Amino acid sequence: ACTMSATEKVKALLALSGKKQVELAKEFDMSPQTMSNKMARGSWSAADLAKVAAFCGCELAFVFPNGEKIIIE
Repeated sequence: ACTMSATEKVKALLALSGKKQVELAKEFDMSPQTMSNKMARGSWSAADLAKVAAFCGCELAFVFPNGEKIIIE
């Protein structure tokens, strides 16, 4: 099981996609300070995480052992 927090995963996605936290704040229509607070709180809904994924050029999904996926949009 992965022990990374949602915020750590968001930061990793940003790093891997070459995006910046200030750009993500703009995508969420919030100030960089508000985004920093969100990161610190770790308050990510499934919809937020799907939005982060789309912003980073990927998708959020549940992947079953047999390879089947449920994509969260």
